[in-house]
Amino acid sequence: MLALSVALAIALFSAAASQEGRLWLAAITTAIALAIAAWVAITIVPALARRTSLRWLAYQVDYRLTREGTIYLAAVFILVLAAVNTGNNLLFLILGCLLAGILISGVLSRVVLTGIDLRFDLPEHIFAKQPVLAEIELRNEKQAWPSFSLLVAGGTKKKPGEILTRPIFFPYLPRLAAARQKVELRFPKRGVYRQDAFEIRTRFPFGFFEKAREVKSTIEITVYPHVEPTDEFYEVLPLLSGEMASFYRGRGHELHSLREYRPTDSVRFVDWKVTAKSGRMMVREFEREDERRVMLVLDPFVGPSLLTDAPERAAPFERAVSLAASIAWHFHEIDSVLQFRTERFSTPMAPASEIIYDTLRELAVVEPQLLSAGGRFLDDLGGDQEIFKIILTARAQRSIPSLLWSSSYFLFMDRL
Repeated sequence: MLALSVALAIALFSAAASQEGRLWLAAITTAIALAIAAWVAITIVPALARRTSLRWLAYQVDYRLTREGTIYLAAVFILVLAAVNTGNNLLFLILGCLLAGILISGVLSRVVLTGIDLRFDLPEHIFAKQPVLAEIELRNEKQAWPSFSLLVAGGTKKKPGEILTRPIFFPYLPRLAAARQKVELRFPKRGVYRQDAFEIRTRFPFGFFEKAREVKSTIEITVYPHVEPTDEFYEVLPLLSGEMASFYRGRGHELHSLREYRPTDSVRFVDWKVTAKSGRMMVREFEREDERRVMLVLDPFVGPSLLTDAPERAAPFERAVSLAASIAWHFHEIDSVLQFRTERFSTPMAPASEIIYDTLRELAVVEPQLLSAGGRFLDDLGGDQEIFKIILTARAQRSIPSLLWSSSYFLFMDRL
C-alpha cells in the first residue's frame, strides 16, 4: 500500500508537470510511477496471493428467492420503470442504493457461509423407537469475521437426509470459536441409515435470499431392532423358562460347597447326613454348569405372503426380529451363555455380553428370504442335542425336523 501511494503521488505530480508544459519532467515521473506499480504487481501481489486462503472460491453457494425477496425485486422493477420513464435523478439514486443492497447481501452471505466446519456426533448404540441425543458442532475458522443466523439441515432440498430430519439454528458463531447444540433423534424402524450431506443455510443480512452451502458427509449408522419388552415377550418368557427347566431336569451337578440353611433355600438341597452330624441344618451348593447355554435362532425363510414391502404383510417378520432382539437382550441381562444364528450368520457360544451387539447388528439388517431357498438350515441344527434352542420361524409345524422338537422351543411368526 505504501508503494502504491508513492506511485499515485508521483503520477499526480506528473499530471501537474504536464499542465505546466514541462513535458520531459512529466514523462520521467510517469515512467517512474508505472515502474513502481509494475514492481508491486510482479513481486508483492503474487506473494500476498500465496499467503491468502482461497478455499471460499471453491464453495458452491445456491441462492433461493424468499417471499420477502420477491416483494423487494418487484419494488425494484417498478422503480426501474419509473426512473426510465421520468428521468428523475433522485429515482436513479434510490434505484442504485436498492441494487447495492442486493450486491451487499450476496457478499456478506458468502462471507458468513465460508470457513465453517461441521461435526455431527451420534451414540455408538442406537435402538429403534427410542430417543437418542446427537450433538452438532459448528466451528468458525475465519480469522476476523463472525457468522450469523446459520441453519443446519440434513440433506438438501432434492435429497433429504435420513438421520437429521429437522433443521438446527445457530444464531451467532464467533470467529475462531465453536458452538454446539444437542438434538433428540428417534428412528422409527431398524436398519442402516445414511447421511450423504448436510446443508448450511443463511438469510443474513436482509432475508431477501436464502443462501445454502452443501457439506459432504459419510455418516452411516446401524439402528438395532426395538428391544423394549412387548406383550408377546411377557407371554413367551414364562413358557420359555418352563421349557428350559424341563430340558435340563434330572441332570447331575457337581458339589461346590456346604453352608447353613437359609429361609429362602429349598428343602430338597438339605444335606441330612451333614445336618445330623453337625447339629445344624446344612444345604448343598452346586457349581454352575451349562443350564444357561442357549442357542437363539432366527429362520429368515418365509412364504411369499411375507416376502413383501407392504408394512401390514411384513409385520409378522418384523415382530419376530424385535422379539429375537428382546430375548437376546434378556439373556444378556441375566449373564447367560448365548449363541445366535441365522442362515448366513453365526456367533460363537460365549457370554451374552460379548456377542450381544454383534447379534443386534445382524438383526438390524436381516431380511426375509423365500422359503424355497431355505435348504437344510433347520435340519443342520438337529444334530446338536446338548444345547437348548429357541427358534423363531415361519415354517409349518409339519415341516420341522423331528430331531429339533426334543431340544428346542419354537416361536412361529404367524402366531406373534
